[in-house]
Amino acid sequence: MTTYEVAVRAEATLGEGPTWDAVGGRLLWIDILGGRVHTYDPASGRRTVRTTEQHVGAVKPRVGGGLVLNLRDGVGLLDPDGSFRWLHREVVPGRRANDAAVAPDGALWAGTMRYDEAPGGGTLSRIGGDGSVEVVLDDVAVSNGTGWSPDGRLMYYIDSPTRRVDVFDHADGRITNRRPLAGIEDGAGFPDGLTVDADGCVWVALWDGGAVRRYTPDGRLDREIVLPTPRITACAFGGADLADLYITTARVGLDAPHPVAGSLLVVPGAGKGLAQPAFAG
Repeated sequence: MTTYEVAVRAEATLGEGPTWDAVGGRLLWIDILGGRVHTYDPASGRRTVRTTEQHVGAVKPRVGGGLVLNLRDGVGLLDPDGSFRWLHREVVPGRRANDAAVAPDGALWAGTMRYDEAPGGGTLSRIGGDGSVEVVLDDVAVSNGTGWSPDGRLMYYIDSPTRRVDVFDHADGRITNRRPLAGIEDGAGFPDGLTVDADGCVWVALWDGGAVRRYTPDGRLDREIVLPTPRITACAFGGADLADLYITTARVGLDAPHPVAGSLLVVPGAGKGLAQPAFAG
């Protein structure tokens, strides 16, 4: 039986976006609605928390140090000295940032959504290291998990209300031939964040499903990790050998949250992850 541990006990309103920072030897994660960026070093147990002035949808390491932030009003850069600057600013009333991922070429694929989750109110954009922006999908409700196959030729993507994990062909920063990889059945929750492992399998967090599932590259469900709190938001492999699966959770909207709701969980030795590229900007 797969068992979880509490890596960081917290009460995040909407914990999200775990990302392993290989250079820093730490796990990055966020509280979207709390406006907080968390770091956790599993070797030393050291933790830090930084408050952002806006709701933050994602945080990723940058080449050369610092962080890139997917924020309510656009994409910003946090330099190693702690200074902040906008890379791309686009204020849309009623809309906020959500999940994001760095592609094999170092571009950031950043999602947005409306606070009311209105269909078609969100986007998925590709942001280059030079600040260039291309809207790739413009008819999204809740832009969520994004990831690439080990060879970079496939991109996986979740628009949560569709209850699907979709797959595209990917080449030279372009995606084509969208098709479903897997559907989430009624009563099992909604797909949220995802990560791809070294075998090309797709691990999917289930919001209101209390679980993380692994799907094979042909869409077959072959593993499920059941967790004690329903709002599971995202997952990522971390640790020195990328073997531990870190899982973020949320408390928002729960009448009687489980004690671990809002905490960062970990399943040691769950599999083997892929090294994640840093943002090129």
